[in-house]
Amino acid sequence: MAAVELPQVGAPPAERADAARNRARVLTAAADLFRSKDPRAVTMDDVARAAGVGRATLYRRYPDVASIAGALLGEHEAAIQEQVIRGDPPLGPGAPPEDRLAAFYAAMVEHLERQLPLVLAVDAGAARFAVGSYGFWRAHVRVLLEAGDVPDPDALVDTLLAPLSGEVFRYQRDSGLAPEQIAGALARLARRVLLGDR
Repeated sequence: MAAVELPQVGAPPAERADAARNRARVLTAAADLFRSKDPRAVTMDDVARAAGVGRATLYRRYPDVASIAGALLGEHEAAIQEQVIRGDPPLGPGAPPEDRLAAFYAAMVEHLERQLPLVLAVDAGAARFAVGSYGFWRAHVRVLLEAGDVPDPDALVDTLLAPLSGEVFRYQRDSGLAPEQIAGALARLARRVLLGDR
């Protein structure tokens, strides 16, 4: 007699094949829309129409455009988080805090360069602070400030993350700054804050 596999308690139900297809269509259509127009102008109707799904289907999984953008952005940010936790130095553990902060800035500038439309759709304005990844970035930078014995890290951590907002990055790029210039300036900031006059 074959063994019967019992469902795991608390495990999410398996996704139906049609639901998985609809999810993929929605995410693909949304990614195309975010690349082709200002992400803040994309509506749920735009996404439903481009994906060829009904509004009810769309709203069943995603309450708003930001949640769709967040789903797309999540896997990219998860890869950076994995490198911060378990990757090679200087982004990962094992390097001095000033080098780790400079490497974090470089990774985030590269991320912004590649994913700016999604970032603008997810964390524009005050919404930035409600995004789960912001909490991760904040905790990481705070740990680096503590490791560098920087006084009052809570008063400084958000200031050090401010240059990584999508709006600031877009303004800098529109002003003619190259990603390498932005990352270089942020690396100097990291070293100045963590090394001071030493």
